[in-house]
Amino acid sequence: MVQTPELPLVGKITEALKAAPKDIRKVLEKAGKDDILDPTYPYRQEMDKKDYEAQMDQLQLQLVRMMYDLVATRKRLVVLFEGRDAAGKGGTIERMRENLNPRSAHIVALPKPTTREAGQWYFQRYVDWLPAAGEIALFDRSWYNRGVVERVFGYSTEQERNAFFRQLPGFEQTLVDDGIILVKLWLNVGRAEQLRRFLDRENDPLKQWKLSQIDVDGLARWDDYTVAIHDTLNRSHSPIAPWHVIRSDDKRRARIAAIQTVLNAVDYAGKDGDLIGSPDPAITGGPELLEH
Repeated sequence: MVQTPELPLVGKITEALKAAPKDIRKVLEKAGKDDILDPTYPYRQEMDKKDYEAQMDQLQLQLVRMMYDLVATRKRLVVLFEGRDAAGKGGTIERMRENLNPRSAHIVALPKPTTREAGQWYFQRYVDWLPAAGEIALFDRSWYNRGVVERVFGYSTEQERNAFFRQLPGFEQTLVDDGIILVKLWLNVGRAEQLRRFLDRENDPLKQWKLSQIDVDGLARWDDYTVAIHDTLNRSHSPIAPWHVIRSDDKRRARIAAIQTVLNAVDYAGKDGDLIGSPDPAITGGPELLEH
C-alpha cells in the first residue's frame, strides 16, 4: 500500500480561520462559490466565464504578436508581479505566458538567498535574471521583497531598507535608460478572499504544495503587511517606473487587466489598441487604489 506523505502545513489554515476577525469568519460562512467577498469591490459576481474566455482569446493573440515583435526587434521586457500571498500572481503569470515561446519568455521565481547571495549587493542576484535582447522576464516576486516580506518578518534591518529605497530609483532608472521596458504590477486581494483561497489550497491535494510557513504565519500579520505595502508603493511609484495596482478579488478580471496593462506598455507590429482596450478603471489604478 502506498503511504501518503505527511503534509505538516495542512490544517494550519483551518486553525488560522478560527483566529481570524469575527467579521471575516462571518463573510466566509455566508459566501457562495462565485460571490465577491469584499464589500468595497465594485462587482458582486465574478466575470462571466464565456465573456472572459472570449476576451482572453483575443488578448492571447496580441501577446503572441508582441512576443514575435520583441524577438524580431530585440526589445527587452521586464514585468514584476507583486502582491499579497494568494493574490493570483502565479495564475496571472501562467495566463500571460501560456502561448509564448519559453525560450524567450522566462518566469523568474527566486528562492531564499544563499549565504553567498546574502553577502552580495542586494540587487545583484536580480540583475543576473534580467532579459537579454528579444526576451521577456516575468518576475514572480522581485527586489520588492526587501520592502514588504522582509520588513514584516524582520529579515532585513531598517538601515538596509532605507539603503534599498535610496538606491531603488537609480536602479530602475538604469534599467529603463538601457532600453528595458519595465512594468510593475501589484495584485491586491481582500482579507476574506485571501483566506478563502488558502482554504481552497489546503483542501485540494493538487494545490497543497503551494502552502508555505510564511503563508501561514502571514495570515496573522495582515495589518503589518498593510503598513509595509503602503509605504513601499508610495516610496517607489514614479513617472519612470509607476505601479499598476489591480484589485484581484476576481481572478478573471485581474488577469484581463494585467495583460492589457502589459500590452499597452509595449509598441509592436500588429498591435490592435481597440481590441486590447484599457484596463478596467474600477479595479485598476495607482497606489491610491489601495485605500479601498
